[in-house]
Amino acid sequence: MPMRVLSTPIYRRLLPLMLFGLLLCVSKALAQATPTPTPQTMIPAPPQIAAKSWILMDADSGRVLVEHNADERLPPASLTKLMTAYLVERELDRGNINLDDTVRVSENAWRTGGSKMFIEVNTEVSIRDLLYGIIISSGNDASVAVAEHLAGGEAPFADLMNQHATRLGLHNTSFANATGLPHPEQYSSARDMALLSQYIINDYPEHYAVYAEKYFTYNDIRQPNRNRLLWRDPTVDGLKTGWTTEAGYGLVASAKRDGMRLISVVMGTSSEESRAQETQKLLSYGFRYYETLKLYDQGAVLNSPRIWGGEKNELRVGVDRDVAMTLPRARNEELHARLDIRQDLSAPISLGDRVGTLEVRLGDEVVGEHPLVALETIEEGGLFKRLFDQVRRFFSNLLSGWF
Repeated sequence: MPMRVLSTPIYRRLLPLMLFGLLLCVSKALAQATPTPTPQTMIPAPPQIAAKSWILMDADSGRVLVEHNADERLPPASLTKLMTAYLVERELDRGNINLDDTVRVSENAWRTGGSKMFIEVNTEVSIRDLLYGIIISSGNDASVAVAEHLAGGEAPFADLMNQHATRLGLHNTSFANATGLPHPEQYSSARDMALLSQYIINDYPEHYAVYAEKYFTYNDIRQPNRNRLLWRDPTVDGLKTGWTTEAGYGLVASAKRDGMRLISVVMGTSSEESRAQETQKLLSYGFRYYETLKLYDQGAVLNSPRIWGGEKNELRVGVDRDVAMTLPRARNEELHARLDIRQDLSAPISLGDRVGTLEVRLGDEVVGEHPLVALETIEEGGLFKRLFDQVRRFFSNLLSGWF
């Protein structure tokens, strides 16, 4: 009987290889179809700060990066002098006083206790020296002298300080004197001090260099700036220290690195060294994990929408101030803007009139809204132009309604 040779069909032998190849193809297709997650910037929790209240804010965008009890009303001590100096700088900017103007020192100013510039009674002292004495030496005598010179006395000057606090949106601030000496009606908050510092830096940059000075000599007495960070960190260039038994130690500081400026405030720390160290923690955290991008320049034309019935057919629109945004590092590609411009704009329109909103988003989150304004004035056109535009406007609206 002949022997039968048993053989496996070829397709059965190739089947495992075919299945393996199919699995490879499916796996590759799935890998291509499933997008690789974009790595997000990892930001740790903010550092622990040994203070009653603190805040870290970007000076350009105004974004608060971290805060703790930032609206708590606390005695500001000599941080008060930031408002005193701000009002002097404002009067200088408006031309009401000059740096070379002199102030006669009253006995009241000379007798003021606490930290001193050491001005002498009945002497003439320049506004320049008094401003240095307020900022660098933290002179209570200098503060009272300028208060009397600008407002006729410390009480009316404190009233002026409060009016400007309201104007600037300092909702948790009340001043009773120009020095920061203890008073039951004198208080402020970390947020308000940061906002005030932002105005000092941005409104009067020509005077801001004074806050970085390490020493001031007057009457042959050389006094150091009490802000220790001016010696430790070359990027720190302001602003003011404060201390009383009631308030503890406070420091408002600002630093600028790679075009980004931060403002930090700590209130109610335990020592001069502590306020410096805690401030350094805040600044290091902000610069390490955040960046500030300038999006649009003041006055830049962002769009030119149609305007009806005017001398011109298009209106240039933009923003009335620089627009900057502070965001976690490496997320700038997620930032985008949208212009929401009012429909059917009609002449007349004046320079600065609001015509819409610039909305800035980081991913799906709205992180900023800014007014869109007219960058020019457009008067009404002549009678024929207005009639012609009315007809065109009618058919334009009609067609847009159909489609």
